[in-house]
Amino acid sequence: MKVRRAETAGFCMGVSLALQKLDTEVARQEGAIATFGPIIHNPQVLHHYENLGVRCLKDPGDAHKDERVIIRAHGIPHTVETTLHSHARDVVDATCPKVKRAQLGIARKLREGCTLLLFGEKDHPEVRGLMSYAGDDAFVFGEFDELKNYHFEAHKKYCVAAQTTQDRKVFTEIVDWLRERLGDNLPVLETICDATRERQEEAIALAREVDAMVVVGGYDSGNTRRLADVAKAQGCPTVHVETPEELDPELLKGAAVVGLTAGASTPKHIIDAMQKKLEAL
Repeated sequence: MKVRRAETAGFCMGVSLALQKLDTEVARQEGAIATFGPIIHNPQVLHHYENLGVRCLKDPGDAHKDERVIIRAHGIPHTVETTLHSHARDVVDATCPKVKRAQLGIARKLREGCTLLLFGEKDHPEVRGLMSYAGDDAFVFGEFDELKNYHFEAHKKYCVAAQTTQDRKVFTEIVDWLRERLGDNLPVLETICDATRERQEEAIALAREVDAMVVVGGYDSGNTRRLADVAKAQGCPTVHVETPEELDPELLKGAAVVGLTAGASTPKHIIDAMQKKLEAL
């Protein structure tokens, strides 16, 4: 089987920086280390750090006084960060710079009196973090129809932003619709990162030229799921798996050329292994 591998497949800048910070803390060997929440959404990477003694916190109050805590790449609510600082020995911020920029931009718009409309997955950790900077009136929606049913108030000034890994095409449609309703002066925070856009555009281009697509990455990874979604939207049979071992060759039966891409938190060695398996089919 011929494999066409996306050049953008694999770690993005934010993931690489977060793991570099965690690796630095592990290498220092100066006491206990924890992350608040999974550092990234990839089970194989998380298992690696668990074997190195890094524990994963769910409650900021569980941080120990002798422990250094690394904030996950997705960012966390600012109240959680405050609690961590009061409990842990030290706190290292490994929030993706693009997510941090979105947090600060949302906080700025709140100070300017804007009510935020946020396109994102309500239960995603990044979205929970972003919403913590947005004030009580902010509205988060995962589907366009949810926004269409939202009750706009004439006296409010609105702004719109998106989770950094959202579908840029859908976000553009949302912005156009909002501007028709609220006016062309609607403040738009450009929070979808370039890495997300580039990966989605390449996945779309590949899906239009191959017989099937394979997307590798964690099932909890929003950006990975959206890569699979945009590939499927091109009418291309698409398979999303976490590891090469999970791939059922029957799902690719009849495909001569397969496109291969991966989420922003998928390690290179897993992508390499998947390519090798596909080429052997």
